Amino acid sequence: MSRLLALINKNHGTYRGYIRVLLAQSEYLLGRLDPFLDIQPHRVSRLVFVCLGNINRSAFAHALAHKYGANTLSFGLSASSGNSAFHLAIDTADRFRVDLKSHLTTDITNYQYRDGDLLLTMEVRHAHKLLEAGFPIQAIALLGNWATPHRIHIHDPHTLSREYFLSCFTLIFSAVTNLLKYLAEENSPCMAKTHYECLSNV
Repeated sequence: MSRLLALINKNHGTYRGYIRVLLAQSEYLLGRLDPFLDIQPHRVSRLVFVCLGNINRSAFAHALAHKYGANTLSFGLSASSGNSAFHLAIDTADRFRVDLKSHLTTDITNYQYRDGDLLLTMEVRHAHKLLEAGFPIQAIALLGNWATPHRIHIHDPHTLSREYFLSCFTLIFSAVTNLLKYLAEENSPCMAKTHYECLSNV
């Protein structure tokens, strides 16, 4: 049993994280999340990564997408603007050659939506919160749909182990790079064409 829990903690953060993954994947299989899966690349001019505090998941996704030439930013649904990334996020991002040392958080109240934004959430409940806040459904998508392995729910690593931070950021890395490749191939206006060759080697 202890080995099972260790495996769950390494790959899903906590037992609760594992259950949320199972629930989210079930919703996906039942087709309930279809509105958050379909995007139109030619209409995407900016990628906006969303999580809770904007100090771990969305911060890493933002910096990674920027590294590969995307027009991007990020914010948190419950953040205090102007804070630094979490120290384990900075350390883990460095393993992917992504610099989070200069990242400063942005709260949703300091974000201004504009036509062409694609809001990419880490969790199903975050997508629903954006809907409740009045953002158009066609502008909201679940980032984990592009992850390898497929992982609709990307559990928050905050205060959890270094092992799970690495698992979480590995998922985000695959999701972001897979999404960027797709957008670049479709000539999405959010991508800088000069970065495509670099991205294709990832």
